[in-house]
Amino acid sequence: MKKEATDQLSRKVTVRFTCREYQKIITGFKSSTKQQLSGYIRNILLEKPITVYTRNGSYDAFVAEMILLRRELNMIGNNFNQAVKKLHVLSEIDEIKTWAILHESSKQNLFKKIAEINFKIALISDQWSQE
Repeated sequence: MKKEATDQLSRKVTVRFTCREYQKIITGFKSSTKQQLSGYIRNILLEKPITVYTRNGSYDAFVAEMILLRRELNMIGNNFNQAVKKLHVLSEIDEIKTWAILHESSKQNLFKKIAEINFKIALISDQWSQE
């Protein structure tokens, strides 16, 4: 479908901005959904609606924290699985006792991380319920 002559962008206007004004425009443009700066400025001048991306800072922090905790839990889980496999091949009672003593710290580590996850989730939950 062809654009009508009135719909084509045929007029050019040059505008100068101070550094502060230009930076404000660029900041707004980067947070908008517009692909081109000219379209963004045109919408501002013609008072058309502009769609802006919004971010929830507490959600971003929560996701980053959960990614780190998941990585740590995976490492602890791998260590624990290796220890259990070792337990299955032990044949003497003394070896089993030694294994249990050596891996007590792994178990404590696991429970500590679980408690940390619960604490972080509670903090985020409290924060979100206040908003």
